[in-house]
Amino acid sequence: MAAITGALPPDERKVVGEALQGALIDLIDLSLVAKQAHWNIVGHHFRPLHLQLDEIVSLAREHTDVMAERAVALGMNPDGRSATVARATELPQPDVGWINDGKVVALITDALEGMVERMRERVKATEEADPVTQDLLIKATQDLEKQHWMMQAQR
Repeated sequence: MAAITGALPPDERKVVGEALQGALIDLIDLSLVAKQAHWNIVGHHFRPLHLQLDEIVSLAREHTDVMAERAVALGMNPDGRSATVARATELPQPDVGWINDGKVVALITDALEGMVERMRERVKATEEADPVTQDLLIKATQDLEKQHWMMQAQR
């Protein structure tokens, strides 16, 4: 079996690999948390939040693929297995059962806020190690910050 190799030296590869894997975990779990909230939301603002949550899921899934494929292009194996995500996630988790729309707004706002902080750390970490990966992280962060603003405005 041929191995896929990338252009980064080992030290930079380690920094970039950690940044991409962390982003991957965050994005996968964001899609899961947002979809769980999407299915179980109730309240006066059900419809617009239901639709907004699907936008967040789509955005998370799009960036998940970008991060995973970047890792592979650099010769790293992304790990998006459910056990890995469950073990490593830092996102707050939704309650079981119906979730009031106000709790959904708080949950997703908090999840996005934490993600944005971690993504900004990853942007800084990859600045010198790999500007190409940094650009991908910047784009994802921009999209997450927009969703954070839009969700936070509903508090």
